[in-house]
Amino acid sequence: MEKQLISDFFICFYVAHKYLQVIFKLKANQANKKVSEKNKLIFFFLVFRSPYVLIYTYLIEECLSNKYTHKSCEKVFCHPWERCVEGKCLCKLPYQCPKNGTSVCSTSGRYFHTYCHLKSYECQRPEAKFLHKGKCTSEETFSISVGNGDSSLLRVKPLNQKNHILVCDSEWTMNEANVACKHLGFESITESALNSLHCLKITCRGLETSLAEYLSTLTSFSSCCTACSDGEFQCVNKKCISLNKICDGINDCGDLSDELCCRECRDNSFHCRSDICIPNKNVCNKEIDCLTGEDEARVLCAGFLLKHVFVSYFSFYTFLLFVKERKMTKTLLPQVHCGLTNHTLIRRKRIIGGKTARKGEFPWQVAIKEIHHEGATVYCGGVYIGGCWVLTAAHCVRANRVHLYRVWTGLLHTAEHDKETDTFSLNQLIIHEKYNVTTYENDIALLELKAFANGECPLKHSTPACIPWSEYMFKAGDRCKVSGWGLEEGICFSWGNVHLFQNCSELYPGRFFKQMACAGTHDGSIDSCKGDSGGPLVCFDVENVAYLWGIVSWGENCGEPGHPGVYTKIASYYDWISHHVTRSLISRYNI
Repeated sequence: MEKQLISDFFICFYVAHKYLQVIFKLKANQANKKVSEKNKLIFFFLVFRSPYVLIYTYLIEECLSNKYTHKSCEKVFCHPWERCVEGKCLCKLPYQCPKNGTSVCSTSGRYFHTYCHLKSYECQRPEAKFLHKGKCTSEETFSISVGNGDSSLLRVKPLNQKNHILVCDSEWTMNEANVACKHLGFESITESALNSLHCLKITCRGLETSLAEYLSTLTSFSSCCTACSDGEFQCVNKKCISLNKICDGINDCGDLSDELCCRECRDNSFHCRSDICIPNKNVCNKEIDCLTGEDEARVLCAGFLLKHVFVSYFSFYTFLLFVKERKMTKTLLPQVHCGLTNHTLIRRKRIIGGKTARKGEFPWQVAIKEIHHEGATVYCGGVYIGGCWVLTAAHCVRANRVHLYRVWTGLLHTAEHDKETDTFSLNQLIIHEKYNVTTYENDIALLELKAFANGECPLKHSTPACIPWSEYMFKAGDRCKVSGWGLEEGICFSWGNVHLFQNCSELYPGRFFKQMACAGTHDGSIDSCKGDSGGPLVCFDVENVAYLWGIVSWGENCGEPGHPGVYTKIASYYDWISHHVTRSLISRYNI
């Protein structure tokens, strides 16, 4: 089927190309052979509106095969009442929520100390949805009904009003429709039902479970589609939507699967670097939606005012509650401060024979030596990730030599130490249990520094690098930085700019695996080499926060064209690292 789609796609463009050739060859004075601009437009409208063109223009097929949804933390942030485990957003237990917040009542009549407590409980008991804030009362705050005579509009009746309020249709999208469905116990709503009716005006993200969280509009209901036509997209939840609805920032599927594998986005939506589409209204709203924060970048949002549109005091009240509680809960969750340098980075030459880095430029870089090799040679590099923990390459260390290793921080020159240079022995060494010494698969190890009497490791002049949790945070072509002491005879700490490569399996057939990354320059002018092993490859988000994308693993012919360095891809080991060092140490956000 996939081959047929590709074939039809290229046939379509071949026909378009040949058609243009004919048009341009026509003589302007041959009126009987003139083809009007209108006919050209009609032709290209038919070509570019075909399902195959839409699929290949917007969607990334390889990504679609992973069946990502709103529960996939490889693509989206988990809610504050969830956490990311093995790529999925799973419910926390209520006691894991912050204790501060607004008390709320659920539809089951149960009282909760905070909104987060209710939502985490709802994960286990879906019938316990949000009803209103404050203690539970015997009466509801509003009632909802569908239909009145010949009308099937959604009607909302606040407790303190006599009349019903009809919900507006001016900003009604599938986001609101899906929330309305969930509120009344339906799974989803089809596009045809959505367009068949006119429907209090407010906007949803489409992932809420109750209209009380975001009073919205409602039309009629229909069961999910079981089979999709050629002009439709099949969501992960098996629902069918028009291909014209993909990658538009609207959660038409109900599980967000139509917005998570987008090569580009349609008008009125914003394209995140992780290839997801979010509504423009979510940009610069002081809540990060893109994994690397580009939707809230200071450069983008300078002078941008947060705008809320409300129609009535009733929708104003409920909207503020949901937004305020979610944002407040996020601020109460533990947040790791990482990836910030103490010095402005400026361009340097190649890491092989490169110039010396300056103090504070790479505060996460450490050097690993053996006690009987205290000379000018750095045995391997490493990366400080917080607490008493350092990451390095598995091939750099041996379990039976743990007592011989020393970790040096704040070291710029291997032969010169100063007051900012600290030395630590190791408490333990953890090599990945599936490390393969032959293929360099799972070439990663954790070093636990020996703590002081108070149980802490005071690295005053070091800052941890952030640990990426998703393989979609950075992509091929991104410029990153590699650092280390270079060749065996090198004694100065250097760094250089490199670019991420798409895939090095063709350059290193049979030796390049999914958990590896490769980076370098096409001319080989900048590369990592011996003595750099275990050291960091860091990439930066829009606010210049450094994420440890890789640790130097292996390569061929240092600094030669066609032989980029190969790195252990850290995002592939987020769960492994968090299992050993605790998630709270490395989780920059609630993930």
